[in-house]
Amino acid sequence: MNWMRMLVMAKKEVMQILRDSRSLMIVIVMPAILVLLFGYGVNLDQKRIPVYVWNQDGSQQSLDLVWRFKASEYFRVAAEVDNEKALARALDNGDARIAIVIPWNFDHRLQTGGRVAVQALVDATDDNTANLAMGYAQAVVQSYSANVQVAWMNQRGLAMQAAPVSVDTRTWYNEDLESSAFIIPGVLALVMSVIGAFLTSLTIAREWERGTMEQLISTPVSALEIMFGKLIPYFVLGMGDTVVAALIAIYWFHVPFRGSFGTLLASSAMFLVVVLSLGFFISVIAKSQFAASQIALLVTFLPAFLLSGFLFAIEQMPKPLQVMTHILPARYYVSVLKKIFLKGTPALMLYADLIPLAVFSVVLALLATRSFHKRLM
Repeated sequence: MNWMRMLVMAKKEVMQILRDSRSLMIVIVMPAILVLLFGYGVNLDQKRIPVYVWNQDGSQQSLDLVWRFKASEYFRVAAEVDNEKALARALDNGDARIAIVIPWNFDHRLQTGGRVAVQALVDATDDNTANLAMGYAQAVVQSYSANVQVAWMNQRGLAMQAAPVSVDTRTWYNEDLESSAFIIPGVLALVMSVIGAFLTSLTIAREWERGTMEQLISTPVSALEIMFGKLIPYFVLGMGDTVVAALIAIYWFHVPFRGSFGTLLASSAMFLVVVLSLGFFISVIAKSQFAASQIALLVTFLPAFLLSGFLFAIEQMPKPLQVMTHILPARYYVSVLKKIFLKGTPALMLYADLIPLAVFSVVLALLATRSFHKRLM
């Protein structure tokens, strides 16, 4: 293999990228857009959920409970109404996601030591928000109930007995339980898929469509030199975009980074070889830029988005899909990213993800090499 001829091919591909404004925009703008879009647009944390309150009791005790909802960062008391129709209208119109009904005998029941139920009407059209709203509401009411119980016991000179068993919770790795820390590291896999597979899927197909493949075939440049010459620029761009996306995640969104930057770059390089090889293979077999781009989107970006554990836990998927994820390189790369960012896992403990990733990179690189031949088809 002649290194000078390969570098000339790489220079030719760089010039092609610079002339193609669409490719250039994808390379430069897309990584930052994806990180910012998922960082701000995809948020599993629900705060300031609009709530309507119907306080039938109107006592000081019931007003204290309403105040607790107002003081909570998870709720926003949008309105206090005095009839059931107003509550139903608010839930129907989407003005409220949850409605709280405090019964008329609330204060009396508390004063006599009885149990009283506060009703919560939840809009469950969005089941995720509904589950979170119910959990938050239960936490507010339970906290209020504990304070009422303490006050009732103190008034009567009775001592509170601690529960024999309690849970002392301490969160690790994502101490603030922010969904952005869970989501944003996985965005790097999407960036690599776009830069790697999508753009390289157009390389050989572009030569066939523009009629320049015949000229390449007539030159002394070997098939391997053409392949490496075309992929090297995208490898460099992909690694650069990975660094940019990682820096945005760390310094803009303040995602904790506890691992080694060297391990991040090494694993990213392996995954980039995978998607570059896959994109090149698609470009060889498709021979049409439109077909190649569609195939690349289907086999790289969508699986990385849906089945890699980026947004949806693999353990919660149906068994057939869980088995399918083992043949997806993005699954292992997303796992590595989350462990490096949040846990700071050393490279030696990432073998369960890095070994399959290395195997995929070798197999797909060989597949791409074998698929391209310097001859007219």
